[in-house]
Amino acid sequence: MPSFDVVSEVDMQEVDNALHTTQKEIATRYDFKGSKASIERKDKEIILIAEDEYKLGQMIDLFSARLVKRGVDLKALDIGKCAAAAGGMERQVLTLKVGLETEVSKRMIKHLKDGKFKAQGSIQGDQLRVSGKSRDELQAAIAALRAEDFGLPLQFNNFRD
Repeated sequence: MPSFDVVSEVDMQEVDNALHTTQKEIATRYDFKGSKASIERKDKEIILIAEDEYKLGQMIDLFSARLVKRGVDLKALDIGKCAAAAGGMERQVLTLKVGLETEVSKRMIKHLKDGKFKAQGSIQGDQLRVSGKSRDELQAAIAALRAEDFGLPLQFNNFRD
């Protein structure tokens, strides 16, 4: 039976490359001279620290521009709220959305059922496996899932005949 997997993945190497180029630009920019602005990644979180919210906004703009140039979808980035940090600094945490949550997978399955596709979805951890009777039905299901916005980047892989 033909099937494919729906996943939401982010290339962490490209995120690291964008992070390093952002760090270099922050170190050389005139408006960041003498400031204690920093950006670092811990697992799936990017932590930004700066003196005020304006500089945090500038850092987010720089980082998101670098991500786009590297081919990372910005839907995978969840921007948190500003919070006070030690020493009169401001902190903001950006979270990378990796993997499909159960609620999103259920919405995808519901979208496929509402569209009257002859394809069934099954949740397997942080991915969704969709199987159907024919390749054409699966291609129509892929097109329907691409057309709908689920709030995160989707990749379709492991297509089997």
